[in-house]
This record gives sequence, structure tokens and C-alpha cells, in this order.
Amino acid sequence: MPASPAAGPDAPLRVFILDDHEVVRRGIRDLLEAEEDIEVVGEASTAREALSRVPATRPHVAVLDVRLGDHGGGGDHEGIGVCRELRARMPELACLMLTSFDDDEALFDAIMAGAAGYVLKQINGSDLVTAVRTVATGKSTLDPRTAARVMARLRGPQDAQRPDAAPDSEESQLERLSPRERQILDLIGEGLTNRQIADRLFLAEKTVKNRISSILSKLGVGRRVQAAVIAGRVRDQKPRRGLA
Repeated sequence: MPASPAAGPDAPLRVFILDDHEVVRRGIRDLLEAEEDIEVVGEASTAREALSRVPATRPHVAVLDVRLGDHGGGGDHEGIGVCRELRARMPELACLMLTSFDDDEALFDAIMAGAAGYVLKQINGSDLVTAVRTVATGKSTLDPRTAARVMARLRGPQDAQRPDAAPDSEESQLERLSPRERQILDLIGEGLTNRQIADRLFLAEKTVKNRISSILSKLGVGRRVQAAVIAGRVRDQKPRRGLA
């Protein structure tokens, strides 16, 4: 699958919209296309349509409704499944999840699926445009409070029952990683698989797997999605380190 065309000064930011309500799609399209540097390259009302049309339109950002109607074929949170599938096919695509419900379960699932952002439909127009621009640059729109909710879910009830525990700050946790491990962690945060990371860094897939095991051990977490959440929370707070 060819990579999405890079957005630049002379190239518009390409956006695809998935929502099962025509009025919502039209409103988002009108809002985004009012910006001179944003182009809506396609839209869909069902998961099947989105999975068929998105690769052909090669957007930089896909704005995906979390919940699709019964005609979409999969019920609640089907948009998250679309995010997961599109990210597997197009690792460079940034997915911004859009929902009417402040749902921790959906938020958690969306992050696991590789979503770069999660916003409520009650968001005002200028903030939605900002969110689209933010995820297009490779950053996350998750604010610290939202990320904290996800981390609490990931840590589970055992950690929640340890009020005396004083976990290290994310910055100090990341200090334990080598420059190469930081680079791999960044790619995990972008939703890449082991194979995709290996291809990106010209490493053997087994080497990447071993490096990830080391990363999880150093960060004191048991799952790669937990490491990805840590990476996402600090990504915008400190510049990335280059390889030594």
C-alpha cells in the first residue's frame, strides 16, 4: 500500500470522514473545507465503505465515528474496528475518533486500536480543526486527565489499591531506555506492529521483539499498549532524542 502523500506548504491536508449521519458528515466537511489548507477527499457512512474508500483516497487523517448504526454491520464501537484495520493497512494514517459519548471503554479500545485522538461531538468547530491538524503532525490529542484515566484502567485494581505506591514520573521512566529503545517506543506509540517497526528501522523482527521486552521491563509494565500510553503522554512534552 503506497504511503499517504505528505502534507506541505503547497499540499493540502487530506481528510476522510466516516459517520453514519449525513448531517454530521456534511457539517464536518463544511467546517474543514472552510480552511484553505484542508481538503476532504472522501466520506463514508458504513465501515465497509470506509475500508474500501480510504486506501484509494490516501488521506493524512481519518475522522471516524466511534459508534455506527445497525446498517454499518457491526454495532457499537464499530468505528474503532475501522481504525484498527486502517492502521494495519496504512501505518502513516492518523485516526481521530469522534463520539457523542464520554465512554472510558471506547476510549481505551480506541487507544489500543492505534487512534491518535479521541474527541466528543460536542467539541466546538475550531477545536475540531485544531485536533485534525494536531494528529496530522503525528501528535496525540489526549489531554493529561484523559490519559490518566486510561493508565488507571491499564494498571488495574491491584495498583489502585496501593495508595502508598509512588510511581516514577514518565520522564524518569523513559530515562531508563536507550536511544534505540526510545525510538522503538515512539513507533509503538504510533501503532506500528513489530514487523512494521522492523521494516522502518531495518532490524530483524526478533530483534524488535527482544527490544520491546526490554522496554516493558524497564518501564515496569506488562503490555505494549501501556508503554504506548506512556509514550503518548510525554511525546509532546519533550523533544525526541536522536540515535547516538
